[in-house]
Amino acid sequence: MTKQKTKNHIFVVLAYKESAYLEECIKSVRAQKDCSEAIIFTTTPNDHILKLAEKYKLRVVTGKHTSIGGDFDAAIEAGRNNSDCELVTIAHQDDVYDEGYSRAVQVGFAKSKKNALIVFTDYYEIKDKGKDYSNANLRIKRVLLFWLRFKCLQGTRFAKRMSLRFGDAISCPAVTFNVNKVKTPLFQSDLRCDVDWHAWEKLSREKGKFVFVSQKLMGHRIHEESETTKTIEDNRRTLEDYEILSRFWSKPIAKLIARIYKKSEKNNQA
Repeated sequence: MTKQKTKNHIFVVLAYKESAYLEECIKSVRAQKDCSEAIIFTTTPNDHILKLAEKYKLRVVTGKHTSIGGDFDAAIEAGRNNSDCELVTIAHQDDVYDEGYSRAVQVGFAKSKKNALIVFTDYYEIKDKGKDYSNANLRIKRVLLFWLRFKCLQGTRFAKRMSLRFGDAISCPAVTFNVNKVKTPLFQSDLRCDVDWHAWEKLSREKGKFVFVSQKLMGHRIHEESETTKTIEDNRRTLEDYEILSRFWSKPIAKLIARIYKKSEKNNQA
C-alpha cells in the first residue's frame, strides 16, 4: 500500500473585488504536482469570488480590510488557523504558480532542516505579449540574490541583508512562510508598495534562513491595474524605496540608489 503524502503546504489565495485573473490563479494552485491545500481569503466577499470558490471547492475565509499589509498578515493567519501546515503561501489573485512550485518549496524547507523563515523561488513576468523570463529588472534581482544561492550562507545576516541592500530582490507572491517562525504583524500597515521589502528587512534581523530556490516557478502578472503599477505612477514607490534603503545606507547614498533603482520601473509596463 502506498503511503499517503502528508500535506505541509497551503496556498491562501488573496482575492480582492472581481479580478479577471482570479480563476487562472486558482487553477494553478489546484494543479500542483505535490500535495498542498488551498483556501481563499478576502476582505471583499462577492458573487464572483464565491462562485469560483464553489466551482473549485475552496473554503472562503473573510476578514476586515485595514491596509495592504494588514491583509497580508490576515492571510498568513488564515493559513495558520485553517490547516496544520507549517508552510503558507499568499497567492496573489493576478499571479500563477507552475505545477512544481509546492514541491520545490517543501523540498527546500526540508533541506533547511525546518530552519527557514521563508522559502522563495525565482519567477517570471506575465505581460500582454506573454511570459518574460529575462529583462533588465529580473536580471538585476538575480544578481542581488547571488549570496543566497549558497546554502551555507542562507542563514547568515550578511547574505540575507545583502539581497536587500540595493533593492527588493524577493518577489512577494513567490514567498512561502514558515508559520512556526514567522509571527504577525509582519507587514507595515502605512506602506503601499514596499510593504514586502519592509517585511524581508525585518526578518533579515532574525535567526533563520532565507531559502532561495533558483527555479522560475511562478509568474507575476504586470498590468495597468496592478498595485505596483499604480504606486509607480503616483511616485509613491520612489519615496518608499528611499525609506527602506535608509535602513541600510546613509541618506545621501540611499537617495542615489533609489534614483538608480527607479530606472527599472520602466519594465513594469504591460
